[in-house]
Amino acid sequence: MLDKHEKFQLKSIDDMVKKIKTLGLTMPISANVDALLQSVKLGDKVIPNSMAIQPMEGCDGTTAGEPDELTFRRYRRFASGGAGLIWIEATAVVPEGRANPRQLYLCHQTKDGFARLLDTIIEAAKAQFGSNYRPYTVIQLTHSGRYSKPEGRPAPIIAARNPYLDGNLPDDYPVISDEQLQELEDRFVEAAELASQIGFDAVDIKSCHRYLNSELLSAFTREGNYGGSFENRTRFLINIVDKIKQRLGDAIEVTLRLNVYDAIPYPYGWGVDKEDHRKPDLTEPIRLVKILRGKGIRMVNITCGNPYYNPHVNRPYDSGPYIPPEHPLVGVARMLEVARVVQENVPDMVVLSSGLSWLRHLAPYVAAGCLKEGWFKLAGFGRLAFAYPDFAKDIIEKGALEPNKCCIACGKCSEIMRDGGKAGCVIRDAEIYAPIYKAGREGKPPIQSNRLAEHV
Repeated sequence: MLDKHEKFQLKSIDDMVKKIKTLGLTMPISANVDALLQSVKLGDKVIPNSMAIQPMEGCDGTTAGEPDELTFRRYRRFASGGAGLIWIEATAVVPEGRANPRQLYLCHQTKDGFARLLDTIIEAAKAQFGSNYRPYTVIQLTHSGRYSKPEGRPAPIIAARNPYLDGNLPDDYPVISDEQLQELEDRFVEAAELASQIGFDAVDIKSCHRYLNSELLSAFTREGNYGGSFENRTRFLINIVDKIKQRLGDAIEVTLRLNVYDAIPYPYGWGVDKEDHRKPDLTEPIRLVKILRGKGIRMVNITCGNPYYNPHVNRPYDSGPYIPPEHPLVGVARMLEVARVVQENVPDMVVLSSGLSWLRHLAPYVAAGCLKEGWFKLAGFGRLAFAYPDFAKDIIEKGALEPNKCCIACGKCSEIMRDGGKAGCVIRDAEIYAPIYKAGREGKPPIQSNRLAEHV
């Protein structure tokens, strides 16, 4: 267990190797980071290098759902920062599925705003790296499900009852109907068509972190056409993929960010050992990925856990809402390992990893080691990109990251979201986000808790 006073002590590769050995972990390391500079072919397009920015939500769109000033600022910085792939954050396909009143929402009325956002990304990248340079762009389409809060207060739309997540929901709280889910499939297709018209390279049918689609994958206890059997629980996602392919063909790539391990006890968690939910069982996730590969899906972004319930699984941290039952490096190793297992089972797909940000300035060496050994084909960075948007440029030009620019895994970017503010790095981008953070925290108890993890 991580002592609550333990600080990040891994100053060098040697320190990291020793800690990995002490914890009994396996994690490839390469002092040479050239693997991160290699391009990746995806269909008929090329991702300029092997570094990706994960979809980190800023909660800073307009009330209508268009990108706003801080949204444009963030993606301009990402595009100038050199990552070969930019995965645009969670973007709702219906207003009631927004996670906050400023979450992005793609519809006919907001289409022009997203077109300006894509133009901003392309122009900023070209200005920095030349007229022939273009990062690969994915837009993440979502329905927030039980975490919907479109008016600023919780308005859950749940796919199945879950004693670990339901909290204070009454026993008779309604579950979204089969008919509503069938209609919602078409809203994803409509948003994908708009994304194609705008010019994004790919759409992500978000299937992670216990938002609606992710919850359906684990809806073992749900009745009807979208629950119970594997075929039923994957029906929503597969129907959306099939419908997009039928309408758009190869006009836009279809991908997904997929939870392969929920770390929630069975029968309420997906990808978990039925006897011990602390152990992954990737049998069903791999089965799903192989089905999707057969339908023409060529890339999958692998993740774990639930940032609302067990954030130490999803984003290993030094400071957070409870003391984790494991060292953060164990969580990093787990996320890399599940990506490795998926990549091993679908070697012709492009698998994108998660979980590297906690490693700070040592992250490139682990990412490069994993790439060299074929654990995955793209290294994804989330919180690190919030703190250090030009991390990829420094890796390309200097072969290393500057420690004083890295994410420190303090969790304040997540705290801003919970407090209803616009999210960013409070530490490294303090001029913008420190005042927002302080305003949101005013009068509220500290997030940091001394309680030990229980079920998580």
